[in-house]
Amino acid sequence: MGKKQDVREFLLITLGTVLVSAGVYFFKFPNHFSMGGVSGLAVLLGELFPHAWLTPSVFNTLINLLFLVLGFLLLDKGFGFRTVYCSLLYSALVQVFEWLCPLSEPLTGELMLELFFAVLLPALGSAILFNLDASTGGTDIAAMILKKYTGLDVGRALLCSDVLIAAAALLVFDITAGLCSLLGLVLKSVLVDSAIESLNRRKAFMIVTSHPEIASDFITQTLIRGATVWDAQGAYTQKEHHIVLTVLSRGQAVLLRRYLKEHDPQAFMIVTNSSEIFGKGFLQA
Repeated sequence: MGKKQDVREFLLITLGTVLVSAGVYFFKFPNHFSMGGVSGLAVLLGELFPHAWLTPSVFNTLINLLFLVLGFLLLDKGFGFRTVYCSLLYSALVQVFEWLCPLSEPLTGELMLELFFAVLLPALGSAILFNLDASTGGTDIAAMILKKYTGLDVGRALLCSDVLIAAAALLVFDITAGLCSLLGLVLKSVLVDSAIESLNRRKAFMIVTSHPEIASDFITQTLIRGATVWDAQGAYTQKEHHIVLTVLSRGQAVLLRRYLKEHDPQAFMIVTNSSEIFGKGFLQA
């Protein structure tokens, strides 16, 4: 089971990195969207130093490698293998995309469509990576270094740097690129949080019933999940009841509702969404 989980996480990390790389190269770079971070800085430097071989992809790779070296020198064992893998893969993929599919202009003539994918793909990829305690490096490594050696509010410092990088597009390019970069930065932060919450979303059940064995047996033996049962008493009827508490995936929640509708139709269910569940089978605290 552990090996399968490791393979699954490795594939998800790779998928997340591919999504970030594709969004950056095919949609950010051609449109001059500098939405903060290393890729945004690379877009600006590519315009400020217009040499044939100093493309945004090259700057992206150089900056990421620089942060990796600093991470190795300053962070020691706190520097995670997943971040190293994702950072190297991300830099390599962007460079490979440039070699295989050089772009001199945007893929389409639809600016908002390009902005949508420039935000969506990296946001989804980043959410997958953050959910597995990984990242593509860059400013995340800078944050680790700042956190270790200074007393700065790292989150606020990185946010300010991202805003400055995005706003710089107003001066380096034009007002369209600058406004799109600022808008993209806002949308990305919202989408990453929403995507992470969606990936972790589970259904918490609180079932009030006179026959707790019906629900608990189905949960533990069929769904292979844990459940907690405790005694309760109706406030009006004073009758004895039982409460079954469990947390399930969305697919399992549908199965449980169908089962109880057929086998315990009198059961009273409270179902809530939760994306922060810690413990065995869920997130690590």
